[in-house]
Amino acid sequence: MAGVFLTLEGLDGAGKSTQARLLAQFLAEKGLKVHLTHEPGGGLPGVRGLLLGEELSPEAEYLLFSADRAEHVRRVILPALQRGVWVVSDRYLDSSLAYQGYGRGLPLPWLQEVARMATLGLKPRLTFLLDLPPEEALRRVKDPDRLERSGLDFFRRVREGYLRLAEAEPERFLLLDARKGVEAVQEEIRAHLQALVP
Repeated sequence: MAGVFLTLEGLDGAGKSTQARLLAQFLAEKGLKVHLTHEPGGGLPGVRGLLLGEELSPEAEYLLFSADRAEHVRRVILPALQRGVWVVSDRYLDSSLAYQGYGRGLPLPWLQEVARMATLGLKPRLTFLLDLPPEEALRRVKDPDRLERSGLDFFRRVREGYLRLAEAEPERFLLLDARKGVEAVQEEIRAHLQALVP
């Protein structure tokens, strides 16, 4: 495909949305066509409130994320990539593997099989993982949603999941210290993209 797919991952409060916006601005300033998107809600906008507000079983939670992701891939991400657009997504599949897999304890083989169908096997070219100690992440969240109220032990498991995912695919993940300032983190992201950005 002509476009490039980039994702930002990490715990709530790690600064993903800010870094995604800054990255999209940087790419646009380089003269590239860019589409900034997010999950949940990138494919089925109404699902975000349901996922973040309703009490759900872990299985229902994951399947709703997957339904949103299936539409996100088919309606937004793939068409943009086929047009040569750079897609920057604030969260993608790795969030579900970390949160519902490592955090909620759902079996990874099942998650991955559902994901394969939902995403058509689409993986990001690069994933920027903003790593933050869970204690700091929870301090940064001012108005927590349902997932953000899951507790410290949950977020410790999620962080461990992210680190394991990054360790398994070092060619795709760039691990970033989210305790650094916004500008310092963005500079690391831009430096890592030098080989890709014309």
